[in-house]
Amino acid sequence: MTVAAPHPLPPDLSLQQAIAQHQAGRLKEAEQIYRAILQAEPAHPDANHNFGVLAAQTGQYAASLPYLKAALAIDPMHEQYALSYAEALLANRQAGEALSIVRAAIQRGLDTPATQELLQRAKAATRYETDNAEEHYNLGIALRARGQLDDAVACYRRALEIRPDFLEAHYNQGNALRDVGQLDKAVASYRRALEIKPDYIEAHNNLGNALSSLGQFDDAAASFRRVLEINPDFVLAHSNLGNVLRDLGQLDSAASSYRRALEIKPDFEQVHSNLLVLYSYNALIDPLQYLAQANTWELACVPAQDRQAARHRVFKRSALPGRRLRVGYVSADFRRHAVSYFMEQLFARHDRARIELFAYSTGGQRDAVTQRLEALAEHWIPVAGIADTEVRARIEADGIDVLIDLSGHTGDNRLGVFARRAAPVQVHYLGYFASTGLTEMDYFIGDEVLTPAWTDSHFRETVWRLPRLRASYDATADAPVPAWRPSQDGTVWLGSFNNLGKLTPATVAIWARALQGLPEGRLLLKTSELGDTGNRQRLLDDFAGHGISPDRIELQDRSATLDWPAHMASYDRLDIALDPVGAHGGYTTTCDALWMGAPDITMVGNRMASRMAASILNTIGRPEWIARSEAEYVNKVVALALDVVQRQALRTDQRRMIANSPLCDARGLARALEDAYSEMFERWLSLKN
Repeated sequence: MTVAAPHPLPPDLSLQQAIAQHQAGRLKEAEQIYRAILQAEPAHPDANHNFGVLAAQTGQYAASLPYLKAALAIDPMHEQYALSYAEALLANRQAGEALSIVRAAIQRGLDTPATQELLQRAKAATRYETDNAEEHYNLGIALRARGQLDDAVACYRRALEIRPDFLEAHYNQGNALRDVGQLDKAVASYRRALEIKPDYIEAHNNLGNALSSLGQFDDAAASFRRVLEINPDFVLAHSNLGNVLRDLGQLDSAASSYRRALEIKPDFEQVHSNLLVLYSYNALIDPLQYLAQANTWELACVPAQDRQAARHRVFKRSALPGRRLRVGYVSADFRRHAVSYFMEQLFARHDRARIELFAYSTGGQRDAVTQRLEALAEHWIPVAGIADTEVRARIEADGIDVLIDLSGHTGDNRLGVFARRAAPVQVHYLGYFASTGLTEMDYFIGDEVLTPAWTDSHFRETVWRLPRLRASYDATADAPVPAWRPSQDGTVWLGSFNNLGKLTPATVAIWARALQGLPEGRLLLKTSELGDTGNRQRLLDDFAGHGISPDRIELQDRSATLDWPAHMASYDRLDIALDPVGAHGGYTTTCDALWMGAPDITMVGNRMASRMAASILNTIGRPEWIARSEAEYVNKVVALALDVVQRQALRTDQRRMIANSPLCDARGLARALEDAYSEMFERWLSLKN
């Protein structure tokens, strides 16, 4: 609703003054002037309209209606009066009356895009006013399918107001609530459905998913096991149970669940990928064994005819001089996600004189990050729910020269598009920590420390090493100024804010050794999985098995400081940050710790996933914090802990040093990637011509 421009008024009353106060947000002052005007001239149309708009803005829709109605009665041909009145009626749940007002306005000649848009909204809203629960339920199904999740929730809620025992409405309301992130309410909806029908398999399964998202892993596992008691061959429950067991650290059992799911459904793409993530992330098998497993993904998940067609696909592309390189990024994680944290910097800094940027969003979730990325991309193509074959055809039709996968085998990946060859050059970048295993993935982007030459045998792709760190850190201005001080009682706080899956037995063992060598040391661990009581106890028991008593360990739930500045301020409690060892090390957490001034000790490993912190430390000029053995790791921690003077000195200078390093040079990274993409494409041209 818009404030109307002023009609002429008596000199002693200024509608212009009221509008100025209104537009400046000084609503009480504006209200006083509007009331004075209406007392002097009750039939003044703009004063009635604007006063009604003000009431609606403060949520007083019923109170706004008489004023908005009066304004329209005085001037029926004023489009804004009609729109504001209809909007207020809709907000007051009088959709039928709103529809009548808009139709009358159109009949009077006010047929504009704005009135037509409001007409469609009013028509849709009238459907909410029925007392038929089935109609509300069916509308909710349709709205959720279109991604209108809040409206879908409202439909299910209305259906349940009419029929409280509507089983399917409770279940689908839970699904929509889970989609919008209202997990506690989703759990309540699923539980209500199960009260009505205790053996409702789908409700048990999705309850488990919601509980898992809440970090309640033991309860989630119980839900999935209940599904399998009812139906031992329910493949989704085997897959989901594997995910939860992985999060609980029960890795062998997780692998068994995944393998059972694949016995039931051998071409289950995501489960094949989940098993690969489990093997690599937790270093359960060596890199060459992992690669052998990864190479089988496409054999199981992509039909032979599609693989054959991919090998023989022909692309006709013109040379680069005189045009821009057409680059497409494919991800399900164009939302609040670690990948998008890094990609937003690139989207903003790609040279549009060289690169024509396409973003293929394969995920259904949207948030503020999605909106920012969409605004930065020249071409935003949502393809969630579209088959791989159709997405492949769309990408080829768009004439993409270089197509970049940002997921690897992580959740909701679209490797099936790449396996079917959608572009002449196909590359994996950033989102995964091992080979995709795909025949049709040409390159894997790394750097000299992350993927040294001896790791080439770990990849089916050709490893392309950038001449710098392969990512950049956005040192945002709202990070608090480091405020660390050494403990007055001599306590030295070691710690890590990495997720629980990275805290492998090898990591627990080496951190316990560091604590044994540092009697004044204590350990602070902070991650969202530690909100689960079972996880906390298991971790304390693991350390106790190495002789570290619970009173030397503090466990925090990451969700307790969802506010990012408050989370970053938590690094002030750490004297030394510890990188997990043996499997998957830290990356974003390493950058955060360093930016807050904490030193970070890592042990460089024998695979890419265990070399990420080393790549960062090398970039910022701190190779002395990189260990090459467990003994060296422990010695570095203890020596640094005892050197309070050095730790005080580095806390004051570290942020400036990082800010001036390649780690914070997103523009330089964008140029390096653009050079890489262009050279990759030129190589393809030379091979194909």
